Amino acid sequence: MILYPAIDLKDGQCVRLLRGEMSAATVFGDDPAAQALKFQTAGCEWLHLVDLNGAFAGQPVNAAAVEAILKAVKVPAQLGGGIRDMATIAMWLEKGLSRVILGTVAVENPDLVRQAAKAFPGHVAVGIDARKGRVATKGWATETDIMATDLARSFEDAGVAAIIYTDIDRDGAMQGPNIEATEALARAVAIPVIASGGVSRMEDLITLRDTGVIAGAISGRALYDGAIDLSAALQALKA
Repeated sequence: MILYPAIDLKDGQCVRLLRGEMSAATVFGDDPAAQALKFQTAGCEWLHLVDLNGAFAGQPVNAAAVEAILKAVKVPAQLGGGIRDMATIAMWLEKGLSRVILGTVAVENPDLVRQAAKAFPGHVAVGIDARKGRVATKGWATETDIMATDLARSFEDAGVAAIIYTDIDRDGAMQGPNIEATEALARAVAIPVIASGGVSRMEDLITLRDTGVIAGAISGRALYDGAIDLSAALQALKA
């Protein structure tokens, strides 16, 4: 199982939100590229980046910070937030991003996901963010009646590289991930599922790994707070 350190970007800074609320942001640093380098030095294999402003704006807002990260590190990075058309997808992949994450458009324009996955095989993931099993879009501000599992299954034949599943109520709350829901989703589809939201202790990572079906886990606040030691966690997951 791959551990993805998260760098969430708001106004050019590294932040973490509590349950997706922009007004509940904690700033952890004003040099995202330096933070990315720290994660790389600790031995991470991937980075998970989120343009929080972009998720609300519907277009890239923290592009300068993302580009600085891509220039600073050699490990692959995936990015979500404000990526809603083919031109933006192509732009980010040309700039060196390894994987784009399509969230809102996966609900509003699923054909775009299919076209992108076909045009850029292996480089397109779907972000499914849910409250109590129902998908939320536009930076989690809009709730839908679509069930997360149904949305995931609808892309089963599209060729997407991964599904990033976030339980919004757990995100940034340091209360542990929704392992039951994440495992159920991973068992419902053949697409690799990456767990996000609430990964706050070493035990969370081990439990996710031991399901045997979850391909990755994203952690942010716990790494900044020191609740999870990244080097130790990477070693433990390899063991």
